[in-house]
Amino acid sequence: MSGKFLQLMKGKASRLLGFLSHDIGIDLGTANTLVYAKDRGIVLNEPSVVALYSDTRKVRAVGTEAKRMLGRTPGNIIAVRPMKDGVIADFDVTEAMLRYFISKACRHTRFVAPRVVVAVPSGITEVERRAVKESAMNAGAREVLLLQEPVAAAIGVGLPIDEPAASMIVDIGGGTTEVAIISLSGVVYARSIRVGGDEMDNSIVNYMKRVHNLLIGERTAEEIKIRIGSATPLECEITLPVKGRDTITGLPRTILLNSQEVRDALGDALNAIADMIRNTLERCPPELSSDLVDRGIVLAGGGSLIRNLDKLLRDRTCLPIFVARDALKAVANGTGVVLQDLSSWLDMEAAK
Repeated sequence: MSGKFLQLMKGKASRLLGFLSHDIGIDLGTANTLVYAKDRGIVLNEPSVVALYSDTRKVRAVGTEAKRMLGRTPGNIIAVRPMKDGVIADFDVTEAMLRYFISKACRHTRFVAPRVVVAVPSGITEVERRAVKESAMNAGAREVLLLQEPVAAAIGVGLPIDEPAASMIVDIGGGTTEVAIISLSGVVYARSIRVGGDEMDNSIVNYMKRVHNLLIGERTAEEIKIRIGSATPLECEITLPVKGRDTITGLPRTILLNSQEVRDALGDALNAIADMIRNTLERCPPELSSDLVDRGIVLAGGGSLIRNLDKLLRDRTCLPIFVARDALKAVANGTGVVLQDLSSWLDMEAAK
């Protein structure tokens, strides 16, 4: 048999299996993992956390249940984040986490393995891409398509990326911030920095220790960021009681933290994001730059929800800034759109 005939038969078999299986899209984030099932929408949104027995490395819990254990586990159990800065930090644990999420999303259709779209940062290396792909395959996927996160986010928020005009997306996730200028369904320029929600949480933890001599955990830092974090001064500054352990006495203590202090703590991370956006605009071709004057920049990801971040970036870039309506789910929704024509995307990937 000729090679073309075999390839044709393989393609037909793949499409037949596609009708029998439920393809899924995965936003494999540093902080949270979202799973989109074709024709069903987002079916899973859980923290990217795994709890393990420290001696055997056997999985104790995954996702929401595991996150509750962060900082609260006995000596024989550890709760870990297998993703760091948007890429795999622990191959075996990531594989176990993916297997759990894929199994949970496809629990009613296990007789055919699913095809999987995984959103990955645009700045990852070829080695890191292979690691993600192998983890998904080992976790039970039949075929895997890797999709750049900013492209997925742009599709998910409904940007007209197939037009001969510039669309600019900024996706601020847990481990990375992705910026991309897209035209004619292709990435004109993309950049990724490993600054995101986790870096902001660490900044708050360090600020509390340095200024208030108070030790807090990452869950508390995240709550502070969400409840009183801001990028520019608020009309009415807000406060929040924060509990932690005094670094001097070692005893529990509560302080009243205000939003001005949190803004100071977040300053370096937010400035790094603003600088990256400005650098991206400086590299944009002149014809496409003129499009952005009218179209502006769209923000997606959990980090985009920080109060007044759009105002800060508007002041820094002098361009219209829009926060996506469903910012937290933009990447997952983008994988869902790709799932509607997954065979064509896989064919394009194979042709590269």
